[in-house]
Amino acid sequence: MELTSKSQKELDEAEEIKNLKKIEAALFISGRFLSLQELVALTDINPLLLKELIEKLQDKYDDDSAIEIISRGENWKMDVKPEYRDIVNRLATGSAEFSKAEQETLAVIAYKQPIKQSVVVKIRGNKAYDHIKHFLEIGLVKAKKFGHTKELTLSEDFYDYFSIQKKDIKETINNNNPQDLVYN
Repeated sequence: MELTSKSQKELDEAEEIKNLKKIEAALFISGRFLSLQELVALTDINPLLLKELIEKLQDKYDDDSAIEIISRGENWKMDVKPEYRDIVNRLATGSAEFSKAEQETLAVIAYKQPIKQSVVVKIRGNKAYDHIKHFLEIGLVKAKKFGHTKELTLSEDFYDYFSIQKKDIKETINNNNPQDLVYN
């Protein structure tokens, strides 16, 4: 059987749809920014075609969706649009994702980093030990030994998780309540 131009077009469209779905699935499940190299490795799609397809997905989600595809250089992430994040957080966890006390502890670490764990505990009280342990477990904070205590800094996952850039952290904290760090 000989391929006609119509059947070739149908095959090309089907291949594009399949590739769009691969990219969409990778971005959806990752929950963080993925680099071009990571997306190529996950999807086996040519880098030039991949960029073109990501633009199509961005257009798809642009107006008629609560979802968006955020780009930062050659990194992309699927996320809920800011105006819907509070709803999603409440639905996903049954309450706020972090307690008010945890939010405030995280804001102190973010604002004063690098900061000694002992200083955070002096500022926030003994419950800060539990908060810090939780942040270390989920990868939002990094710790390195510093004498008899630990020195705490934000991890790359923190910036990906909250969709903010390192240079914007102090401004975000200065202009908002500590809990806005979680929902912005």
